[in-house]
Amino acid sequence: MTPYSASPQPTRTRSALGRSALAALLSLGTMGAQAQNLVELFEDARGFDASYLSARSQFDANLARAEQARAGLLPQAGLSAGASWGNVDTAGIGSSRNVNNQNVTLSANQPLYRPANRLAFEQGQLLIDVARAQLVEAEQDLVLRTTTAYFDVLAAVDTLAFVQAQKSAVGEQLAAAKRNFEVGTTTITDSREAQARFDLVLAQEIAAENDLRVKRLALDQLVGKNGVTPRPLAIPVALPAISPADPEAWVAQAEAAHPTLLQATRSLEVAQLETRKAEAGHKPTLDLVGQYQVARGPSTVFPTAGNVRTNTASVGVQFNLPLFAGYAIQNRVKETLALEEKARTDLEAARRGVTQATRSAYFGVLSGQGQVKALEAAEASSQSALEANQLGYQVGVRINIDVLNAQSQLFQTKRDLAQARYNVLLGQLRLKQASGQLTPADLQAINALLAQ
Repeated sequence: MTPYSASPQPTRTRSALGRSALAALLSLGTMGAQAQNLVELFEDARGFDASYLSARSQFDANLARAEQARAGLLPQAGLSAGASWGNVDTAGIGSSRNVNNQNVTLSANQPLYRPANRLAFEQGQLLIDVARAQLVEAEQDLVLRTTTAYFDVLAAVDTLAFVQAQKSAVGEQLAAAKRNFEVGTTTITDSREAQARFDLVLAQEIAAENDLRVKRLALDQLVGKNGVTPRPLAIPVALPAISPADPEAWVAQAEAAHPTLLQATRSLEVAQLETRKAEAGHKPTLDLVGQYQVARGPSTVFPTAGNVRTNTASVGVQFNLPLFAGYAIQNRVKETLALEEKARTDLEAARRGVTQATRSAYFGVLSGQGQVKALEAAEASSQSALEANQLGYQVGVRINIDVLNAQSQLFQTKRDLAQARYNVLLGQLRLKQASGQLTPADLQAINALLAQ
């Protein structure tokens, strides 16, 4: 038998590749028919994720704390009551009597001029903006965490499908090598090389199955459901372009509306108001006060005997002017001025950090898009290389290991390409987060790329 008797084997390998790839795609399509899309899973995560729910509770608490400062501008009222019982024993007369006193007092106070209270109220309104920006950041973080977990599962599914397809192809190659060795057309080396590659792919399959299991558990935990199956990307994948295609435009958007910069800006404004509050320690205060008291007790006016009831009402203003507080106010002003400068420096540091992160995210997306194009070309080249090696093996100018290496390169390229596409989509979300523009509505664009 001539060496060319092994010619049917490459044909079976190509068929195995096609069957494995088709089975993987059909499996993904079946999953997609009963799967959840990204927007649905995000809504589940928003109602279940402990970190986000904690941020919402903190937001509500911050709103209530900010509104507490309003109390310094509103009237205060209080009701007090008292009662006492006693016995009076008059020495030398030999008489004693019980003395009972009761009183009820209603008092009210309305600040008329308290500059520190007014400034505290203004600080509270600024802190509402800070609380809202913190909640926005928590929501953006949840968007990214959900999308990352979603694509992690899809990438793990892809990896397992490619490894299983490669195992099927290597298995065909191994079976052919064994048959060819039995009929004497090849050496034992081909069989051993194919067996070694098959054992390696089998180990990769075990690792891929475990990785998929772990990624699914992470997604399930995030959304609060069991057995979540995300929809895969529709084939072919059309990745959206960056808009605007200018890093400085993204930087300008970040400087205008980034939650981190908003927090730092409001923190500086709060620090400036704190300095004015400290300076207000030198200023007088003026309050409107009123009181109404009803008292009952023994008469102290002769010859009235027994208990009498008295009603007393008063209205007035109360003025207070600090004269000397042991230099506490002066040192408090120095402290707030230093904290104001710190807040100004923190704002500048936040602006630089946001600018750098935005530019890095922009060029990261550009790089990812370039990688996708290069890997798409590499996929086509790897497919051609595999077919060429199969043909060369058929005519005897290539050996078994060449075909195995070409198969491994093709499947590695397919896996890298799938991961690169996910990275581009994630990178675009990270770019929007870096520029402060990310919202849950941005998930709709990714949802449109998923299989229906």
